[in-house]
Amino acid sequence: MADPPKKVVKDEVLTYTYILLYIALSSGQIFFNKWVLSSKEINFPYPLALTLLHMVFSSVACFLLTKVFKIMKVEPGMTLEIYIWSVIPIGAMFAMTLWLGNTAYLYISVSFAQMLKAIMPVAVFILGVAAGLEVMSCRMLLIMSVISFGVLVASYGEININWIGVVYQMGGVVGEALRLIFMEILVKKKGLKLNPISVMYYVSPCSAICLLVPWIFLEKPKMEAQGTWSFQPLILTLNSLCTFALNLSVFLVISHTSALTIRVAGVVKDWVVVLLSALIFADTKLTLINIFGYAIAIGGVAAYNNHKLKKEASRTSTNDESEPTQSIPLVSSNSDK
Repeated sequence: MADPPKKVVKDEVLTYTYILLYIALSSGQIFFNKWVLSSKEINFPYPLALTLLHMVFSSVACFLLTKVFKIMKVEPGMTLEIYIWSVIPIGAMFAMTLWLGNTAYLYISVSFAQMLKAIMPVAVFILGVAAGLEVMSCRMLLIMSVISFGVLVASYGEININWIGVVYQMGGVVGEALRLIFMEILVKKKGLKLNPISVMYYVSPCSAICLLVPWIFLEKPKMEAQGTWSFQPLILTLNSLCTFALNLSVFLVISHTSALTIRVAGVVKDWVVVLLSALIFADTKLTLINIFGYAIAIGGVAAYNNHKLKKEASRTSTNDESEPTQSIPLVSSNSDK
């Protein structure tokens, strides 16, 4: 039998390894996507095609892991009604988020895109209030104001601002906010709670179909007319593999830690991306105003996360006092690409 102190140390080392793996994969995937889309070496400026490739790869990988090799398990409880009214809207919004977010990299720097993403809690809260899932309060109004002010300051400090890229990124933010709202409705109204692998298994094929239609009309003709791009299977397969590995790392972090840990790790990752992108990409020029504004926004995001976690803890404790449920918490696959 293992010595208890040694077991605790081993568990802690494993936990920190998973957290570092998540931060490395999440940051690396953003840089990898930017490089594939904007580098002259790859010459693949097709964000819709790249996102479609990710979803097809994820769909096949999930099927192999759960149905062929049976390494992982898909949570039961999915019905045709839930799939039509909940999973399809989630898949459509997920496709929209990734498509528009990746397209933004063609126009704005990685660091500025990351700063604009900090407005996400504001979009989620406003849509949540409209859907009756959130309640407006003075505390939340203050937090939303702080985040919005921080993003505005960071945007003011941007040297090479491109409004087309800003519109694409904001469209991605709205898509992600809608996806999160639909997922909360899936939990609250339908009572279905899924782990990340189950979410990927159900959502990825739907997202792939939602991306296929616009790709046929918007990018396929361009790719055929251009004729100068070259499909590099090794690089694009590695890119898709990294995306899938990122989603698996979310599963590992959540299963070994807590929701708080993944949110803290997400904030650390955001700063890593902002700072490293200035060193890696020539189109990134950080200013003190950028950093100051982003720091304000991140402070507001931290306050928002703290508020949400307390609310979730209170809800969990209320559920524990009543009849216990047999399902596990719903966690979405990470979409920060």
